[in-house]
Amino acid sequence: MKGTYYNATGRRKNAIARVWLAPGSGSISVNEQNLLEYFKRDTLKMIIEQPLQVTDTLGKYDIKAHVIGGGLTGQAGALLLGIARALVKANEDFRPMLRKGGFLTRDPRMVERKKYGQPGARKRFQFSKR
Repeated sequence: MKGTYYNATGRRKNAIARVWLAPGSGSISVNEQNLLEYFKRDTLKMIIEQPLQVTDTLGKYDIKAHVIGGGLTGQAGALLLGIARALVKANEDFRPMLRKGGFLTRDPRMVERKKYGQPGARKRFQFSKR
C-alpha cells in the first residue's frame, strides 16, 4: 500500500489480525486472497463489514489484512476489531459510533484449559459406584 494508510491489530481467541486501511475503492483482501475466497461463509463476511457499515465507509477504504492463528470465526472477530481500531485512527469522530456498537472492545473469552484426571475442562469420566 502506497500513500497514507492506517494500521491496527485485532485479537480474538488465538487469532491475530494485522490490518492496513487506506482510502480507495473498497476492496478487502485477507492473506493475499479476496474476502469471500478466504472466509467462505456469508455470516463471517457480515461480521467483518459491520464497523464499515456503522461508520458508513463501506466502499471508501481498501483493506489489506494478514491473519494468523485460531479458526475462521476467531479470525473474523480479530479482523473486526482490527478494522474498527484502524477506522478510529483514520477518523477520531468514528469512536463514539464504534464504541456504542461494541466494536472497540476486545472479546476476553478464551478456551478453558483441560484439567488432569478428566477428559476435558469440565467433563468428567463416568462415575461407577462398583
